Amino acid sequence: MAHSALASTVARMLGLELQPVDIRRFSDGEVYVEIRETIRGEEVFIFQPTSRGADASVNDHLMELLLLVSACCRASAATVTAVLP
Repeated sequence: MAHSALASTVARMLGLELQPVDIRRFSDGEVYVEIRETIRGEEVFIFQPTSRGADASVNDHLMELLLLVSACCRASAATVTAVLP
């Protein structure tokens, strides 16, 4: 997750827990996303900036967002909301 500090702060303020997500990059630049908890029927919020970061480009952040949304849909989340600070 590109902005885990913001997500942690918002979750703490709302009294919620962040769900563990495994995001890795292979040596060829491909991104791997795995949601490690059951989110079936849950409302999911993804905090993902699309601006250039110190360690990733705009494209990297956008692809990570799309893969996270896809993984949530495949995991049968009730709704997926992307928050793009």
